Amino acid sequence: QVQLVESGGELVQAGGSLRLSCAASGRTFSSSAMGWFRQAPGKERDFIAAINWSGGSTDYADSVKGRFTISRDNAKNTVYLQMNSLKPEDTAVYYCAARTIASMARSRSAYFYWGQGTQVTVSS
Repeated sequence: QVQLVESGGELVQAGGSLRLSCAASGRTFSSSAMGWFRQAPGKERDFIAAINWSGGSTDYADSVKGRFTISRDNAKNTVYLQMNSLKPEDTAVYYCAARTIASMARSRSAYFYWGQGTQVTVSS
């Protein structure tokens, strides 16, 4: 069993930065790929970024590539999402998710555990 708790979301001006954190409980964290998704009002929950079990491989949606960075600290059971050059269209609830295996994926259905989400609002 894995429980995920996101934090770090807040109101920020366009061009600003935020770092989201996702604290995981459960002994399988270090062997699990992790992902970040986001959902804007009235829209689907979309893939943002993923990282494999070791942190050695990452994947990003085109919309955030070059602006967002996913990382993890297995000693702290935490995955991060550093978000730079934020835009109003980045406004959404951001969710952390965990797979049950080590390899990355982009599909929502590939992730078994989900956090409650953290709100990020970018003002223009």
